[in-house]
Amino acid sequence: MVEKEALETHLQELRRGTVVLACLRLLAEPGYGYGLLEELGSRGFETDANTLYPLLRRLEKQGHLTSEWNTDEARPRKFYRTSAAGARLAATLTDDFRSITAAIDALPEEASS
Repeated sequence: MVEKEALETHLQELRRGTVVLACLRLLAEPGYGYGLLEELGSRGFETDANTLYPLLRRLEKQGHLTSEWNTDEARPRKFYRTSAAGARLAATLTDDFRSITAAIDALPEEASS
């Protein structure tokens, strides 16, 4: 059981940064929290609301997202969109992610004993 818990911890750490990048890229088109949560899940970026909403607020505070309220429907929704600074960050993170992927691909598949 310890191995499974350790694996889950490592997977969570590995995915944490990719969720930031995925949000910045997906929010090139405006989206609201719950819709983004579903979109992330359908694209393989499993996360939960307790992780996503603080992330969105942090990215907005850092200037990487903008937001506005849509009150046209019965239930107001806060829509987020990647800012110009967020788009630059997404491009930089994407390039770095691709470099890391290439470096990992160049490593041996199995560790020698």
